[in-house]
Amino acid sequence: MWQEFKKFAFKGNVIDMAVGVIIGGAFGKIVTSVVNDLVMPALGMLTGGVDFSTLKWVMSPAEIDAAGNIVKEEAAILYGAFIQNVIDFLLIAISIFLFVKLISKLHKKKEEPAPEPAPAKPTTEDLLAEIRDMMKSQYGENTEETIEE
Repeated sequence: MWQEFKKFAFKGNVIDMAVGVIIGGAFGKIVTSVVNDLVMPALGMLTGGVDFSTLKWVMSPAEIDAAGNIVKEEAAILYGAFIQNVIDFLLIAISIFLFVKLISKLHKKKEEPAPEPAPAKPTTEDLLAEIRDMMKSQYGENTEETIEE
């Protein structure tokens, strides 16, 4: 069983996948930072200073006692965070799509050999010579005499 596991774990595809997952995680952090630190503030400025991370729909407000302690948490739908996550996902999806498209284009260029030129069409003289040679092989060297008989 250990040999099977070793064979599986150290196969090239598994190691490639592990590297891809690690790089994908790091890439996800970069895209999240781009969304949170660049895109959302710009989008907030365009929408009149709205901070999307604080947008929510409160279904029941929090209850606070006289001492200022929270008795009951508020129940809210955080749709602003959802909007940020959707934009985050879309940027990651677009980036991955473009990367895969670039890689497949590079693979096609490597794999596709240059097209060979089409073979030249035989001339009339070549065709007649071929017919003559076929007749000689069929009827012998003295074709004219054989045909007349």
